[in-house]
Amino acid sequence: MNQARLRLATVTVAPFVLALAVHLAVLLVVGDRLPDSLATHFDLSGDADRDPMSRTAALVGGALLLVGVGALWAVSALGSPLSPRGARRLMAGGWGLSGFLGYALTATLFANLDATDSSAVRFPLWQLAVAAAVAVAAAGVGLLLSRFVPDSAHEPAGDDSTARIDLKDGEMAGWSRRTGSGSLLAVGLGTLVAGVFVAVAVSWRYGPFVFVIGLLALCFASARVSVDRHGLTVDMGALSWPRVRVPLDHVDTASSRRINAVADFGGWGYRVRHRRTGFVLRSGEAIVVRRTDGREFAVTVDDSATAAALLNTLAERRRRI
Repeated sequence: MNQARLRLATVTVAPFVLALAVHLAVLLVVGDRLPDSLATHFDLSGDADRDPMSRTAALVGGALLLVGVGALWAVSALGSPLSPRGARRLMAGGWGLSGFLGYALTATLFANLDATDSSAVRFPLWQLAVAAAVAVAAAGVGLLLSRFVPDSAHEPAGDDSTARIDLKDGEMAGWSRRTGSGSLLAVGLGTLVAGVFVAVAVSWRYGPFVFVIGLLALCFASARVSVDRHGLTVDMGALSWPRVRVPLDHVDTASSRRINAVADFGGWGYRVRHRRTGFVLRSGEAIVVRRTDGREFAVTVDDSATAAALLNTLAERRRRI
């Protein structure tokens, strides 16, 4: 791993470490003034609207949230090539999110100081406005720091929409490969464990909800990607449903491109951005289809260059008919 990419990852993760340090420092200073149970969820009027969490569960949950999100940003920074613009978005997003989470978690601690009745604890709506302002300011700091990341941290993405596979007239071909996400699988397993933890330590009413989220993550941690006479087809999940298809009539060009899940699409799963959508299970190579209406659809999968070349050939043959 080159030093430039290591510096990018370090600067990207630094705000999460800083937010965690501030959170723990506040805990050390005011910990003796916190009640055994903390109000952690509030309605729009600022009143606590759910059962309180034990102090240990609330503090461990907050720390794990910062560590977990920071780890995802680190994996994204180290895992795949980034354009300069993608690196700036990654850093700004990481700094902004850490600022929002850090302020919200710490402000919640202060809201619970000296409370004798958790149901009487208030978290006014203006606190969220302050958290948003902190996030914007922190994102600005991330953008400024991105100037200190050397250009050698950015690698070419690679894009060839001219590749073709030679097929004789009347000859048919198909391509299919299963793709998956180790990160989403880990998130699913971790969420299942968290569901059990929430049910035991917090409330049995919320545990099943978290558990179901974990099951959904596991079910959609893989997909079958196919290219054939029907076009590009993505069968999501273990049940091959839902299905997304780009017919040959809608294909302008296809290319193989390396993408970064967070910087390019804002995360994992089925993503929607301006004039582009994607089924992104990980960072790395992907087949990217430019539709005839100018929009793009991307799906991360190995051997995407072969898939793109075949799709170009089949789409060109369809246009000649």
